[in-house]
Amino acid sequence: MNKAQLEKKIAYLEFVHDQLEMELIYVDDLLKSVGFPQGLASAKEVALELLQNGGMEAHNDSEE
Repeated sequence: MNKAQLEKKIAYLEFVHDQLEMELIYVDDLLKSVGFPQGLASAKEVALELLQNGGMEAHNDSEE
């Protein structure tokens, strides 16, 4: 890749990074608005706790 191609690729990656960062901020704010006090961090904690305690298995069993 020449310098111009690398600069174009960097610009694209910076654009994608900005878009993903804005999406994370949006999801974090959305989670806070529905009761997760620390947003995404709180949702991750709950998800991990459910997985550790077999919460998803119990949920799946009740749907059958």
